[in-house]
Amino acid sequence: MDSQKEALQRIISTLANKNDEIQNFIDTLNQTLKGVQENSSNILSELDEEFDSLYSILDEVKESMINSIKQEQARKSQELQSQLSQCNNALENSEELLEFATRSLDIKEPEEFSKAARQIKDRVTMASAFRLSLKPKVSDNMTHLMVDFSQERQILQTLKFLPVPKAPEIDPVECLVADNSVTVAWRMPEEDNKIDHFILEYRKTNFDGLPRVKDERCWEIVDNIKGAEYTLSGLKFDSKYMNFRVRACNKAVAGEYSDPVTLETKALNFNLDNSSSHLNLRVEDTCVEWDPTGGKGQDSKSKGKENKGSVHVTSLKKHSRSGTPSPKRTSVGSRPPAVRGSRDRFTGESYTVLGDTAIESGQHYWEVKAQKDCKSYSVGVAYKTLGKFDQLGKTNTSWCIHVNNWLQNTFAAKHNNKVKALDVAVPERIGVFCDFDGGQLSFYDANSKQLLYSFKAKFTQPVLPGFMVWCGGLSLSTGMQVPSAVRTLQKNENGMTGSTSSLNNITQ
Repeated sequence: MDSQKEALQRIISTLANKNDEIQNFIDTLNQTLKGVQENSSNILSELDEEFDSLYSILDEVKESMINSIKQEQARKSQELQSQLSQCNNALENSEELLEFATRSLDIKEPEEFSKAARQIKDRVTMASAFRLSLKPKVSDNMTHLMVDFSQERQILQTLKFLPVPKAPEIDPVECLVADNSVTVAWRMPEEDNKIDHFILEYRKTNFDGLPRVKDERCWEIVDNIKGAEYTLSGLKFDSKYMNFRVRACNKAVAGEYSDPVTLETKALNFNLDNSSSHLNLRVEDTCVEWDPTGGKGQDSKSKGKENKGSVHVTSLKKHSRSGTPSPKRTSVGSRPPAVRGSRDRFTGESYTVLGDTAIESGQHYWEVKAQKDCKSYSVGVAYKTLGKFDQLGKTNTSWCIHVNNWLQNTFAAKHNNKVKALDVAVPERIGVFCDFDGGQLSFYDANSKQLLYSFKAKFTQPVLPGFMVWCGGLSLSTGMQVPSAVRTLQKNENGMTGSTSSLNNITQ
């Protein structure tokens, strides 16, 4: 009976998953169909615009040629009209002179005849008719303005759709996910020397396999990539996966997208758990303040599991009051009453806040940065069973490194109330590496990846990231992969040095 139930449950789970895949594919088909309709409409509009632009150019060229012909017509007409006017005037004067000469033939008196003859001779000498060029200055030929559109007509007749670049192929084997960076590599199915650049699109998702149509995250775009690979660096891995797709572009058109590829980008994400913090720590959104007057009594905003999974930087800010008392003199009883449902997780001098996500297996990494004038802080891990009065490192259920800048400067590793002074400089950022299965907790200079200290401990129950702060502030970065340099150090040295032996080999 039980085996049949288990088999049926497996069948139900398989069917549910298959139904989910089919529904996602149906959504993809519907979106593709909608895309075909929208893109066809867009292409038609663009084609109309291109032809309208071509018509406009032809109209402009035609208008320019018409103007040239009209200007040539006007020039020649002006020349001929001027020449015609000169000829008419010359002809009129010549006819008048001819008439005068004809009348002079009838003069009988010799003296008058001689006088008339001299006048006619002088006028003939000066007559414009004898200085005229009887050849037109311009011809009526306009053939130099004729056009031959045979070549252009042939070009227009060969108009066709542009060759579209083929879809690239992303090679998952060549893709690399490491150090909060992703390198995506692709290739063209065939050589295309017309390719000008590539466009890469990516988005974060929590779903494996093909991209989901109804995924809330939009595609991010990286344009104008000249090579066949691209590296996205400085990412926050606040989702389990990332989808990638790429398309090739020539000077005029972009090709189809490649088949999308999903790469795993898993990393530890956690927030600080407001319900686990000391009464003197004010937790509000991504800000936690150490407040000796009782931070949780002043408009505290609960912050817990509902925000888990989003990468964030959590600050523990220095309180602005002057003359802050020593932690040993802080009066817990003088605090205003807390206004929240649950009682305080920590009290006394345990100014502690825990992460909201338990580590039960695997290797994980996060980083912490302290303010320059932070007086005291600790960074480490602890079991959920850490007592409400317990301080990090002073019990057998917590491990940490502690920095003290109050009265004297100390840097030490702490566990089970044992202290190991660290003879290294306190780094600007501290990287925390937790190998739960390997039973190892290591601390690094986050910038140089120098090992600061390493605990060996057989973790017998889940651990939570733990932080103590007094009169100062910390910044917490999560959603980070284990850096390659840290992995290499772990393999080569197993995270052990001679200076770390006194607190190692402790089993719980």
